[in-house]
Amino acid sequence: MGAQVLEFPVPAGPTREARPQLVLVPPAVEPTYRLTRRGRLVIAFLVALLIAGLSLALAGQLASASGQAESITVEAGQTLSEIALRELPQLPISDAVLELQLANNLPTSHVHAGQKLILPDL
Repeated sequence: MGAQVLEFPVPAGPTREARPQLVLVPPAVEPTYRLTRRGRLVIAFLVALLIAGLSLALAGQLASASGQAESITVEAGQTLSEIALRELPQLPISDAVLELQLANNLPTSHVHAGQKLILPDL
């Protein structure tokens, strides 16, 4: 009888496979902002100011888009009533004089020869 050799697999040693490692991550700290009453008032004021500025700019654009306003030069001996009667015949004289005064920022109905007047768009 011959000798039999039995072979068993023998581990070569402790195997070191890569094991997942746990890493501690600090929690994300978000800055906290606190808006006080004064801060809210300031923001509301700035928003209102921005809206007012935009509306004024839009009004200016619309006014300039309407075209050039017609103007006339006052001749010697003319009165504002005569100009109103001639240039704004669709209105009563008192209303036409008032419209001319408002369009030209005139405090009174007195005009001078050579003065340029802007005719209002009606």
